[in-house]
Amino acid sequence: MDVVVGLSDAKASGRPDDVLVTHALGSCIGVALYDARAGVGGLLHFQLPSSGFDPQRAMERPLMYADTGMDWLLKQMERLGAEQRRIRVRLVGGATMLNDRGLFDIGRRNHAAIRKLLWQRGMFIEAEQVGGKLPRTMELAVADGMLSIKCGSDWIKL
Repeated sequence: MDVVVGLSDAKASGRPDDVLVTHALGSCIGVALYDARAGVGGLLHFQLPSSGFDPQRAMERPLMYADTGMDWLLKQMERLGAEQRRIRVRLVGGATMLNDRGLFDIGRRNHAAIRKLLWQRGMFIEAEQVGGKLPRTMELAVADGMLSIKCGSDWIKL
């Protein structure tokens, strides 16, 4: 069953029939987490690098930001039996979607923020497909942790 993860959203599941799906990853980052032993997967689709930019908004919408979104998702996965030390991490997105002449460079800033956050937690990235100029869709199969990415008209496994 497809479980849609929207913009500034996250979902965790321990149901093998679930496929966590998020669409339109442009400058946003999709973080796919999977604990094979527990059979638990999680997917975060965050928009901005740090809740420190707007703490009030972060309290209202924690899944909008890398730091508060990861905290939320990890707690949900742990409730389902996942352990942080076993979690596989894959990243998708961080594209340059608008010609802003590098003024904001949100995709690159999002990527740097999540890499730093993961490093601080002792979580290492197994694979990533980031950058470029095209939006992506990603699907995480909870049954086996397979991650599929659609970029343009092509699907790849990561």
